[in-house]
Amino acid sequence: MRVLTLNPGSSSLKSSLVVDGTPVGWAAISLDDAARQALDRWSTVDTVAIRFVHGGSRTGPVRLTPDVVDALEKLNPFAPLHQPQAVRLAREVFRLRPGLPVIASFDTAFHSHLPAEASRYALPREWTSQGRLRRYGFHGLSCRHAARRVAELLSDGKPRLLCCHLGAGVSVTAIRGGRSMDTSMGFTPLEGPAMATRSGSVDPGLVLHVMRTAPMSVEAMEDALYHRSGLAGMSGTGGDLRAVLAREAAGDPDATSAVAVYLHRIRREIGAMAASLDRIDAVVFTGGVTEHQPELIARLAARLGVFGITVDPARCLGDGDRVLSPDGAPVTVFAMGTGEDVELARDAEAVLSVEHV
Repeated sequence: MRVLTLNPGSSSLKSSLVVDGTPVGWAAISLDDAARQALDRWSTVDTVAIRFVHGGSRTGPVRLTPDVVDALEKLNPFAPLHQPQAVRLAREVFRLRPGLPVIASFDTAFHSHLPAEASRYALPREWTSQGRLRRYGFHGLSCRHAARRVAELLSDGKPRLLCCHLGAGVSVTAIRGGRSMDTSMGFTPLEGPAMATRSGSVDPGLVLHVMRTAPMSVEAMEDALYHRSGLAGMSGTGGDLRAVLAREAAGDPDATSAVAVYLHRIRREIGAMAASLDRIDAVVFTGGVTEHQPELIARLAARLGVFGITVDPARCLGDGDRVLSPDGAPVTVFAMGTGEDVELARDAEAVLSVEHV
């Protein structure tokens, strides 16, 4: 089966052609007229698979219809950097290629069976009784790929691992036997470590204080937390880690502090997620930071020895999927691609195969 995968980010889109489970070509393209660009590049496909960050209560992939897309659009406020782009892509494909099956995969689906102690917020029962105000979790396709690959590589059907997705968004997920046990992102992709432009977890009392004393509208606060915080806010840059690291190397104190906070908060989440497992067999670092700033992984891991997590700095500088930990280390540490295109294609094939039975 020839599957065109569309993986929208906040400012660009990764498209890939996956044939019978193997990626054979990919491209990063502008979100402007993205569906047309991708379909022109790979015109002969059997289906299109789109990554949606938020699926609400959905627990698996679905074939999209206009009504389903309308329902998914209502989730835009909960993932405003990504969800609107996926909705727009789906509608563009409907318009450009009527009749072509379009399958949606949801990052939240991987976390849909989180244990109650990990999914529930300590809020009034009348708020949470219907199950909607909960911790949803994100980066699910990346986590699922990491769990599947670790099981293959370690020949262990039920490995206990931490998946550290380090990109513009950052999350850490505890996985046991292929199931999410806990994760750092919550009701929205704001929770967790500091990110490129997102704040990560902030004391809600601080937010209330700022809104009382500024004063500030909900929309202005949302813009600040999603677009003007994280590395961008701390360093005074646009949030691109490469620019922040360059300023740090030049001795800029704001950039130096920003990188220290960024690494500390990731380490803290790794410790929190480790507590959700009774042992750690593996750690997977994935995402754009792992791919493009591998030397930062060695810095990140330098203070994780208390968990048995160590890396060989020389191995961090390699390419592709690889083991970073020294031979004989108690925890096997991997660097991996996110594999989201492979997971999107797997989902599309599964949905269509059921339809054809």
